[in-house]
Amino acid sequence: MNTSSGSAAYVHPSSIVDKGVTLGERTQVWHFCHVREGARIGKNCNIGQNVYIGKDVVIGDNVKVQNNVSVYEKVTLEDSVFCGPSCVFTNVINPRCEYPRDRDTGFKTTLVRHGASIGANATIVCGVTLGRYAFIGAGAVVTKDVPDYALVYGNPARPQGWMCECGERLSFKGSRAVCRCKKQYRKSASRITKTA
Repeated sequence: MNTSSGSAAYVHPSSIVDKGVTLGERTQVWHFCHVREGARIGKNCNIGQNVYIGKDVVIGDNVKVQNNVSVYEKVTLEDSVFCGPSCVFTNVINPRCEYPRDRDTGFKTTLVRHGASIGANATIVCGVTLGRYAFIGAGAVVTKDVPDYALVYGNPARPQGWMCECGERLSFKGSRAVCRCKKQYRKSASRITKTA
C-alpha cells in the first residue's frame, strides 16, 4: 500500500488492502473492507464498513462510500461523490457464469462525475455517466446517462427535477432558479447550467 505524504491514511485492522493500492492522506478505510490491487483512492475519503473496491478502480478526493457498497472494476468516482448505503454498481451488462466476460472487452465503464450523490439501495447499471452534482434517489435503477444537476428516481430512473450543488431541490421561474444558498441556474432544453 502506498500513502501520499502528510497525514497518513487509516486502515482498520479487519480490512485487507492489497499491494499496489494508493491511499490519499487522511483517507479512512473502516471495518471488513477489501481494496484490490491497483486501486487509487484520493485524499480525505471515508470508506465505510464492508466495502469492496475492485482492481484498478479510481476514486477522487473527498469521496464518501457508505456501508455495504461494492465499487467494481471499470467504475470511476470523481471528487466529492457520495455513495449511499448498499448502493450497487455493475460492470457487465450480460453476465453468464458459464461464459465469463473478458475485462477488456466485456466490462463496461461507469463514470460518476464530481459532486454526484447516489441514494441508498440505488442500482447503477454499467455503461452510464452520472453528471456533475446529479442526485440519484434511494432505490432508483439507473439505466441511462444522467445530466448534470438532474434529480432522478424510480425504476427505471426518470428525470424528476433539478438539484443545486448544495443538495436543495431547485424551483424554476421560467428559465431561472435561485437556490436558498444564492447559487443561480439557467434552464435550456433538457439541461441546466450554473450562472452565479
